[in-house]
Amino acid sequence: MSFPVLDLVSLTCFFVCWIGYTSFARRKAKTTNCIARCLHQHRIYWMNELIGREIRVGEAALLANLERNITFFASTTMLILAGVLTLFAQVDKLESVIATIPFTAVPNHTMIQLKLVLLTFIFVMAFFQFTWSMRQYGFLNVMIGAAPVDQSGTDESLKSYALQMAIVQDQAAHSYNYGLRAYYFSMAVLSWFFHPILFIGVSLLVVYTLYQREFNSKAVIAITAAMQVLSEHKGHEHRA
Repeated sequence: MSFPVLDLVSLTCFFVCWIGYTSFARRKAKTTNCIARCLHQHRIYWMNELIGREIRVGEAALLANLERNITFFASTTMLILAGVLTLFAQVDKLESVIATIPFTAVPNHTMIQLKLVLLTFIFVMAFFQFTWSMRQYGFLNVMIGAAPVDQSGTDESLKSYALQMAIVQDQAAHSYNYGLRAYYFSMAVLSWFFHPILFIGVSLLVVYTLYQREFNSKAVIAITAAMQVLSEHKGHEHRA
């Protein structure tokens, strides 16, 4: 089976972008304010507030809304997978369609199958991430149901329990984020059907877009500012 050099280079660039950005974002989030880091602090505040409430209907509604979003993506992923698998039986037609598009590389039957395999792999992985996120939110619901009430806010063991709930919620959010990231990079793979140079360019564009949204967006600035407000508020409460 022939594997054109340019396709090999573009595929290598794709995996370097995906794996490299994931590793970079994980390390940078430990020292830099970003969506993941700041939202984790918000979750800690949220779970500490929850410990002091007897009625937790609001928390149940918020978590149900989060789970609903993840369920939507999980079910959508299954539909996409069904469509991609159907294309395996229509490779000849797909090849003829691509050949009619201007400026595209000459389609190769085997290469198209490999591209479909890559798309299948990406959406299978996304499905696993979304369903694992759903399960972790389910674990969190159990922990919230078991959480005692401490309106005084002085029980250190319950503060530790609240931290563990925040960690479970944070891990669920990470799984959801990884699933969404797979969707972003699947857009890059779609460009590979047209030309490997375009594949490289879109892979780099996806990394740039993810970086801007997770580290430099207006949402990050607002969430960071809100985190600082919460910290100051907690400091005033302790001094009072």
